[in-house]
Amino acid sequence: MPHPTDSNTDGHTYGHTDSTTDGTPHATPDGNEAYGKKPFKRSKSHFADRVTADGRDGWPVEAGRYRLVVSRACPWASRAVISRRLLGLEDAISLALTDPLQDDRSWRFTLDPDGRDPVLGIRFLSEAYDAREKDYPGGVSVPALVDIPSGQLVTNDYQQLTLDFATEWTALHRPGAPDLYPEPLREEIDVVMAGVYRDVNNGVYRAGFATGQSDYEAAFHDLFRRLDLLSERLSDQRYLVGDTLTEADIRLFTTLVRFDSVYHGHFKCNQFKLAEDPVLWAYAKDLFQTPGFGDTVDFHHIKQHYYQVHTGINPTGIVPIGPDLSGWLTPHYREELGGRPFGDGTPPGPVPRAEEVPPSGRPESLLTGY
Repeated sequence: MPHPTDSNTDGHTYGHTDSTTDGTPHATPDGNEAYGKKPFKRSKSHFADRVTADGRDGWPVEAGRYRLVVSRACPWASRAVISRRLLGLEDAISLALTDPLQDDRSWRFTLDPDGRDPVLGIRFLSEAYDAREKDYPGGVSVPALVDIPSGQLVTNDYQQLTLDFATEWTALHRPGAPDLYPEPLREEIDVVMAGVYRDVNNGVYRAGFATGQSDYEAAFHDLFRRLDLLSERLSDQRYLVGDTLTEADIRLFTTLVRFDSVYHGHFKCNQFKLAEDPVLWAYAKDLFQTPGFGDTVDFHHIKQHYYQVHTGINPTGIVPIGPDLSGWLTPHYREELGGRPFGDGTPPGPVPRAEEVPPSGRPESLLTGY
């Protein structure tokens, strides 16, 4: 299936540049420059308005006004889905799910009756982008927060969106919602998240979309060096920062949960499987089995998207049957390290029926069919 022009797997635009993924100058090793091969770069979000308690960007927090458009395949969108669920914002912010497969107009609502989102009334997410800025030249990305009354995109700033869910939407949080970005720990959380973003979240893409051997190897080594550091950090503490779940755990989880299914093979991130690192595997299983994390994951959508949309990497479009997903439900024993997942709060309630992941995407269905 054709891949959207100048768009990566999750819809954020990218290009080839002389800078690294964090914008710093890139030294070109081993003659890649001579061959015109330059490293993967993720573009910044173009629409960075914020929905805030005081409405300073013109978008005030308001229950029922905004619709969160996501793909369950996308790790960046999955952050927003998990945060929304943990904080109990389901009634305040409605959820739209796109098809994991894209066409030349990018994310589409073909999972809905008549191929149209029932709330926004549109067939393609690009229509909300066009309502905000006609002929916008960039890619169409998820997560996207859309203003329902006007049909306009508000923001596609995936980095800021979940932080605002945690800090600006507090008046609409459920009773017992955890503090995912506690003020006393923000500096440490920010440092941890910066390393996770650079080397892990974005690192797998730098490796997977590398067009030169040296760029691939640099991304590969950065990724596994960071995973080793994270494994060491988590060997004697249950969560990344403090003794409760934070935004940092959400951001690491969305890459780890996709690691063995797609990044290990599809993106050639194969020094080891997640299941072969005892600490990271137990940590990931602990999160997966925590309400709000694993109950948002659809392995069927994840594998469909990566293997069928990336025709440049997987031209046959064949989706592998494995790996066996049953390990996600096995004991992790991380509770022995202590920690309080929700701090002084409580777990979220059951998944809203309309948002339940189908059996084909869950570990209970050990081998999904395609």
